[in-house]
Amino acid sequence: MEDKKVIWITGASTGIGKALALKFAKNDWIVAASARRENLLNELNKENSNIHPFPLDVTNKDQCKTVFENILEKFKNIEICVFSTGIHDPQSEKRFNLEKIRKIMEVNYFGVMNSINSIYEYYNTKKSGQISIVSSVAGYRGLPAAGAYCASKSALTSFTESLHFEMKRKNVRVSLISPGFIKTPMTDKNDFPMPMIKSPEFAAEQIYNGLIKKSGFEIHFPKAFTFFMKFLKILPNSIYFRFLEKGMRKINY
Repeated sequence: MEDKKVIWITGASTGIGKALALKFAKNDWIVAASARRENLLNELNKENSNIHPFPLDVTNKDQCKTVFENILEKFKNIEICVFSTGIHDPQSEKRFNLEKIRKIMEVNYFGVMNSINSIYEYYNTKKSGQISIVSSVAGYRGLPAAGAYCASKSALTSFTESLHFEMKRKNVRVSLISPGFIKTPMTDKNDFPMPMIKSPEFAAEQIYNGLIKKSGFEIHFPKAFTFFMKFLKILPNSIYFRFLEKGMRKINY
């Protein structure tokens, strides 16, 4: 175990986080896996003994610090941190709902801030390693019935860009992960067509390769979809709004 590298992944019980934990574990990394549901983390451990459960509610700032300290005490050195916790409730976002908005921001944005807070001094001193934050192409522009989700991911994207400048001076690589549609329990709630939707295993492969090869700041996929979304990002508002409204009428959304 002493010769193996260590990665900490939050949001590891389902979806992209789970697939990524299994991908790293199968490639002989030690995975410190965190999520709220301890039973799902224990199942991952049974599937691959390289995965070690560290239950965590990322909305609890003190718990984030304690869990990271426990991981560090057990494994001594952490090479990569991937923060992939996220929630979305498309049905509630069709109407303005302040409590739902607060909840989404608390988990998606401030949950990552709590996680960053727990590791900041460690990487500040270590002066090596990687920090990676899972955002979304939904952070590129505002989308229908996704105001809070888009806002949370846009905030994450901007924060990650800012963190890059700061940590680069300390020899710590910061990367942004921007997936398109990935089939997870979260996207299963969507009631509209999801173009070019991919499996969590596809996402894990893309992220793993991007982190291991250290290939650029942003790891985005699938490329055909994400480049199209990047094109929409630069359109004038009037054209962008007309384009989306036309698409919404076609699917009666």
